[in-house]
Amino acid sequence: MMKFLFMMIFMIPLCLMKSLFLYIQLYMYLLFFMFISMFYYMSDYGLISFSFGIDYLSYMMIMLSVWICMLMMMASFNIYVIKDHYGLFNFTVLFLMICLYLTFCSMNIMVLYLFFEMSLIPVLFLILGWGYQPERLQAGLYMFMYTLLGSLPFMVSIFYMYMNYMTLSLNLLFFVDSLYIYFLMIFVFLIKIPMYMVHLWLPKAHVEAPVSGSMILAGLMLKLGGYGLMRVLKYYVYIAMKVNFTLIMLSLIGSMYISMICLRQTDIKSLIAYSSISHMGLVLSGLMTMNLWGFYGSLYMMIAHGLCSSGLFCLANLNYERLFSRSLYLNKGLMNLMPSLSLWWFLLCSSNMSAPPSLNLMGEIMLINSVVSWNFICILFLVFSLFFGACYSLFLYSYTQHGIISFSIFSFKEIKIREYLLLFLHWFPLNLIILFGDKIL
Repeated sequence: MMKFLFMMIFMIPLCLMKSLFLYIQLYMYLLFFMFISMFYYMSDYGLISFSFGIDYLSYMMIMLSVWICMLMMMASFNIYVIKDHYGLFNFTVLFLMICLYLTFCSMNIMVLYLFFEMSLIPVLFLILGWGYQPERLQAGLYMFMYTLLGSLPFMVSIFYMYMNYMTLSLNLLFFVDSLYIYFLMIFVFLIKIPMYMVHLWLPKAHVEAPVSGSMILAGLMLKLGGYGLMRVLKYYVYIAMKVNFTLIMLSLIGSMYISMICLRQTDIKSLIAYSSISHMGLVLSGLMTMNLWGFYGSLYMMIAHGLCSSGLFCLANLNYERLFSRSLYLNKGLMNLMPSLSLWWFLLCSSNMSAPPSLNLMGEIMLINSVVSWNFICILFLVFSLFFGACYSLFLYSYTQHGIISFSIFSFKEIKIREYLLLFLHWFPLNLIILFGDKIL
């Protein structure tokens, strides 16, 4: 594990050399393929060094982290073109990747907490430094305060566990049967996922963030919540079986409400951000059922959502760079201007509504099985949530691609090969992994 970390640290001096912007992307490609060669297929920790190690869950999350960070730099090529402090941008993305890597492979709950919180800082810098509107200050403050509000109780619960068990190693902790400590421990992860009612920071942060900020928020920062829950729920299994029904019902009802809210959005990025909350509501309900189908379904849904939502934000940014607006009233009839990009809108919107052969479908089938086997009444909420999910995906596609072109367009530039490659690298893994679904299971 340490050799991979040292390779990422070695990239820091390269960030300060401004002529090496493209070479850093190539280096990230190499890191990704090197990490694939380390494939670890066990449920227990392996490749252990200095209290860092990977199991199957860590492996999938780290792989997603390196892939999304590489695509972030590819999507932000405009920063390099207009010379907008791109050396600092490279350093911020790399620092974020190191924080995420150390979060996902830590075997100590205190180290996990430390890097979990530290990953907030580079995301805040991305929003404040390269965001579009003056409201990005308020959005950054929202995100910061929501996370800090939940992180203090988490730290208190860590101290409680250390006081009782004299260890913070994830492998040596025992079952805890305290309702208060349970909610203190998971509250920060519920904010991060984000659960309905503590979700308001996410639409604000997404709308004000640059494309790289939106990609990392959708692709990885929400996954930190799901990953943390997967790690800590096994210590609270007795108390969770008694009280989780409240969280399941709240997340299912919230997922249904947010799906309906998506149909009323006029901002493309806002619509995609709210759809993220709807999808992660399903993930949370699957996790809280505490069965194996729910855990597997949540893992696949998180990976699928990370790729699909990140790709949709890239598409929204391509439109924004050409039309200088994210409004659905101005982004219409684009099939007449960019027919080839219309195909990518269709592919990613269909993946967002879990059409085959996307990984979203596999994740949703598992989550539906998990939640319905927990209580059959939940099928009512699932039906409406999935139906409205299909509605807002079709609404987004049809409204942006069909109709009459806005007369406000004065000049226009074509889509570049780099941007097609960026979309392909989102969509291809999303539809490839499901072919190996039986092997992964």
